[in-house]
Amino acid sequence: MRGKHERSTVNATALSLVLAAAVIHAGWNLAAKRIRRGGARFVWAYYSLSAVMLIPVMVIALAVEPQRPQWTWLLASAVTAVLHVTYGVVLQRGYAVGDLSVVYPLARGTGPLISVLAAVVLLGERPGPLGLVGAFLVIGGVLVIGTGRAPAHADAADHAARRKGVAYGLLTGLTIAAYTLWDAHSVTGLGVPPIVYFGSGAIVQSLLMAPYALKDREEVSWLWREHKREIILVGVLSPVAYLLVLYALQIAPVSLVAPARELSIVLGGLAAWLVLREANAVRRLLGSVVVLAGITAIAMA
Repeated sequence: MRGKHERSTVNATALSLVLAAAVIHAGWNLAAKRIRRGGARFVWAYYSLSAVMLIPVMVIALAVEPQRPQWTWLLASAVTAVLHVTYGVVLQRGYAVGDLSVVYPLARGTGPLISVLAAVVLLGERPGPLGLVGAFLVIGGVLVIGTGRAPAHADAADHAARRKGVAYGLLTGLTIAAYTLWDAHSVTGLGVPPIVYFGSGAIVQSLLMAPYALKDREEVSWLWREHKREIILVGVLSPVAYLLVLYALQIAPVSLVAPARELSIVLGGLAAWLVLREANAVRRLLGSVVVLAGITAIAMA
């Protein structure tokens, strides 16, 4: 049983990893938002780039890993690949029909909410009172950022786009909760090394989407010509961000890690306002303050 001081040290280390991941995560989502065409093929392109980039790293990790590779590692990676493909396609579709400031916060807010509840009910986690307060402050702040009335001048098309954004945001949140809980089980319960886990998953993700993506090679070529920078940015930053989260999940409970990741909402919301000129700045800033208060409570837990 860990003592209070040891738990605090572990939580602080995990929080540092997660906050670094949040900054990177917000960056690649801003890049992904710029893609308005070829959503699923864009997802395949950056998954494939991630897979190619991670193969040599994964080989080195397997060579130095004291454990012999297990078949359960491949199975775990295949499951997360299916969940991440679903997440990537749904998220990109949401970005195509809704605002970043609606889809992204709702997805990142409902995902941790479901994750925290499932971690307590199904995994038997028992975070302290301050940690739980912090978790729900983060989730509440995220929902403040991502919800609210449409602007007064909004027309029927704006309202329809908002409804679609909300629907896709909630659906994306469900996929986030699913892969968060599975990933936590894989790197802790099954003991899969994070680099091997994520690298294998990236390869499976690319293979799963290849038949669809390559049906239209002209579209893939167009994506690479027009959005090479975005594909490279997302392909590099996405695995870095998620590997940091996997290492955090190895040392801290899901009920603390999942909400703390959502500092990226603050950054994504501010970017949507400052860079993309999306509306509702005051609500976004108020929600951001609530998120930061929640993260502070988690850090003190």
